[in-house]
Amino acid sequence: MDANQSMVFSLALRYLRDAETAEEIAQDVFLQLYRQFDRIQSTEHATFWLRRAICHRAIDESRKRKLRPRIGLESVPEPPAETAAPDTMLNERLRRLVAGLPDAARMVVLLRYQEDLDPAEISKLLDMPVSTVKSHLHRSLAVLRRKLEKMQAQTIRAQAREACS
Repeated sequence: MDANQSMVFSLALRYLRDAETAEEIAQDVFLQLYRQFDRIQSTEHATFWLRRAICHRAIDESRKRKLRPRIGLESVPEPPAETAAPDTMLNERLRRLVAGLPDAARMVVLLRYQEDLDPAEISKLLDMPVSTVKSHLHRSLAVLRRKLEKMQAQTIRAQAREACS
């Protein structure tokens, strides 16, 4: 159950980028699981059910936020923690770019690359055809690649201008 707790919270956090809200909806999902425990047939079924429930709840919460944006200190991001990642700027850029994807595409990318699910599993979780999942992945990766290349080109030009000054 500990692995499921971290998986549920992690998906919510990566999708919503708000620890407090992620924790809240993760608790709601586990409460739903408890209420429907008699319908759960196995540990695999529970994991599948949790993934599906948190994906849908995170998307719903994201849509609610767009209708009623929060403004205040809690919306100010905390300073990034020190990580052992080789290029933290690249990681942060990717996070921001992924956050800019449409809801369904963002969830597909997170499930594919954070949870390492294959398109068939994502298809079952999100109730969409496998071809749609693959289209979301293909388009999202193309958009991310283009935007990242554009950002890197701008950085290189800025560095070249500084070197010439």
